[in-house]
Amino acid sequence: MNSDFASGTAVLDPIRKRFTRERISLRMIRLSKGTLKHAILFSVAVTCLFPLIWMFSSALKTQSTVFTDLSIFPSHPHFSNFADAWTKGGFGVYFLNSVFYTVFCVAGVLLISSLAAFAFARLQFPGKNVIYYLFLATIMIPVPGAIVALFVLITKLGLINTRLGYMLPQINGGLALGLFILRPFFERIPKDLEDAARIDGCGRLGIWWHVAIPLARPALAVVALFTALGVWNEFILAQLVLQNQRLMPLQLGLVKFWGGNITQYPLLMAGMTLSVLPIVIAYVFLQRHIIAGVTAGALKG
Repeated sequence: MNSDFASGTAVLDPIRKRFTRERISLRMIRLSKGTLKHAILFSVAVTCLFPLIWMFSSALKTQSTVFTDLSIFPSHPHFSNFADAWTKGGFGVYFLNSVFYTVFCVAGVLLISSLAAFAFARLQFPGKNVIYYLFLATIMIPVPGAIVALFVLITKLGLINTRLGYMLPQINGGLALGLFILRPFFERIPKDLEDAARIDGCGRLGIWWHVAIPLARPALAVVALFTALGVWNEFILAQLVLQNQRLMPLQLGLVKFWGGNITQYPLLMAGMTLSVLPIVIAYVFLQRHIIAGVTAGALKG
């Protein structure tokens, strides 16, 4: 018995050792892959966060130390730069203008794109797909490529230096993305829900409002966030259309700190920090809604 047990152990020992070595090697491979993945993610995070940190740090310095003091947090921070940027730079007016433009454009894009997407998804009419893909093709046209035609059109309509002349092109520019995201949601609405709503007395608009819109809330959140981000950061169109300082948005107001002979870098960085802060806060609190909306759209599409 002992000899048989010893011989069996002698046979199993190499197998156990080999199995242990393979297990250790698999652990090392997984550990190295995990380390590499986290190193890449950490480097990307640092690359994204460093400009924001440097911007905030420069906003706390003076004009004479902004390029000489290389510390992340200066020993003598000047928080008054934010108050000076808000008061002396007129940021209160620019900020309210940006809020108004953003709210108006987001509401316009959500209203028009949801109605159009519902029509493309639930109605049957000649040339439906052709018109839909023509709308989507506008996504491939960059803003600089259409800026001349856009300027001529706005001029002929008499909308230069007006709020409508600034907001209508942005609403038009956000419709294609809204159609692209919302149509798959509306197409996957069960026909039974539509029939039940019709039995309850709902027409087309009633079905859109009471059935389609509640089911598409994640997609609507995604469209609203990306539209708000684009409108809030818009600069080229504002510079082209608006000359009256009372109508200028926040991004165009930053140019006031950029002079021909001297640039007030601390005030400029303080103003940029104030302009970036609302978007950063919105992304921190609403990032789950963005992921949920995009993921739901992928699953439904």
